[in-house]
Amino acid sequence: MRPRNVYVRSLALALAVLTLFSAAAAQNVVTLNAVQIFGTIDPAIASDYTDYMAAVNLYDGLVSVDENGATVPLLAESWEISDDATVFTFNLKEGATFQDGSEVLASDVVYSVERLLAIGQGPSYLFQGVLEAGSVVALDDHTVQFTLSQVFSPFLSTVPLIFVVNEDAVRANEVNGDWGRAYVGDNSVGSGPYSLASWERGSRIVFQRYEQWHGGWHEGAIDEVRVIIANDEATVRALAASGELTMTSQFQSPETYDALTRMDRFRLVSVPTGTGFYYKLNTQVAPTDDVHVRRAIAYATDYETIREFIFPGEPLAGPLPSVFADQYLDELELPVYDLELAAAEMAQSRYAGQTNIPITHAYVADTAFEEDIALMFQATMETLGFTVTLQPEPWNRLTELATSVDTTPNVTQVFFGPTYASPDSMFYTQYHSDAAGTWASMEWLQDPEIDALIDAARSTGDVEEQNRIYKEIQRQLVDDQVGVFLLVQTVQHAMDVCLDGFSYVPVQSFDYDFSRYTWTCRE
Repeated sequence: MRPRNVYVRSLALALAVLTLFSAAAAQNVVTLNAVQIFGTIDPAIASDYTDYMAAVNLYDGLVSVDENGATVPLLAESWEISDDATVFTFNLKEGATFQDGSEVLASDVVYSVERLLAIGQGPSYLFQGVLEAGSVVALDDHTVQFTLSQVFSPFLSTVPLIFVVNEDAVRANEVNGDWGRAYVGDNSVGSGPYSLASWERGSRIVFQRYEQWHGGWHEGAIDEVRVIIANDEATVRALAASGELTMTSQFQSPETYDALTRMDRFRLVSVPTGTGFYYKLNTQVAPTDDVHVRRAIAYATDYETIREFIFPGEPLAGPLPSVFADQYLDELELPVYDLELAAAEMAQSRYAGQTNIPITHAYVADTAFEEDIALMFQATMETLGFTVTLQPEPWNRLTELATSVDTTPNVTQVFFGPTYASPDSMFYTQYHSDAAGTWASMEWLQDPEIDALIDAARSTGDVEEQNRIYKEIQRQLVDDQVGVFLLVQTVQHAMDVCLDGFSYVPVQSFDYDFSRYTWTCRE
């Protein structure tokens, strides 16, 4: 049981938030909590779920993605693809404006791509060897052409991640050739449905509806979105009890979901996803550089307890969720919990017969279900001769640790879903050597054979051959036990009964584009 003072502090925080927001009345307001801070609002640097939550609300791309993973028009009303799939021509709709009222032009798209490539962060890694400086040109004010350096079969699926910034606004605030990074890091300069109203880093962020948004507004559309950073379960329950919270994050404990749904104001929305929950195993440092240790960890994981009692989800056999039906390797067997097999793997490792083998296990601090999983990991692994150091860290600290192989923990709990609607997103981003050094690739795989397979799948236009390659990648990753495949997330939100419009989109945080939501209650 938590000490009483924890609940007192949680209630105090909830009341403080309520007081801060009470002055900013809006007709239809969504207030939700997020369990990690917004690291950036610059779409050229975005890398995780809160970053992309900001991007999809403050900015538009040429195209977007619907709940089926299909590419749909946004700033571009149509496009053509050359016969050899290396030239993509997008026709911009006329009249779309940035939030300062200026028109979105093809030159803004060109600048946005050049800026993304020059900064070299966020989704820029997707276009290495595919787009170069000068390969995107404005044919006229409303026509922009991309010429690829080579065939890149998932290209159209990646275009939604090219968010368009206002060239004039950014150039006016560039300092010493920094591409306006300081300015864009503090201000929204997009054409998205919402503008930045306020941002208290590490605490809360507020998006305000842009009335002249080119996408148009439907009846019951959301006027204001308020995101509170709160991962303590008691704080979330207190915010709900105070009447402030209208939607929880997707990472709450079963106890919190139960507590909120027992309030008349909330219902539980539960949707299957393409997001995997993994133990990412650092394959380059001891002891997880030993494949038998990695397999022992997999056998020592109680998957059913995690799925049924700690965090909801469906079984996951490998790195790719079965939502990618055509590319999924259905011959993979589901992992099993078997301590005898775990011990047998340890007997084949170079640590056979040893005790007090040091191993680190990292997770997001103050996230109750991850702490429960970590404690279970610790108890089980110590029966196999390990001394487990638990490493709870704020999310931004975990992303820092992931930038170096030596600082990346042996085992890290990570959710990862498709950043764009292609299996390439699941493979390249996590396992290709060129993508190493991010939170998504904490395996540090560095495997030339896997690199070659991923590259081959990206460069072929033969769908059957591409699917065959994807299946071979899965087979090899599972054989080498590069991670532990805990579950496919069933996303859950406790939502106000008046709020509608959430549906899973197989692109990171595109399901939190609040222009798609509706407030259904009328006074």
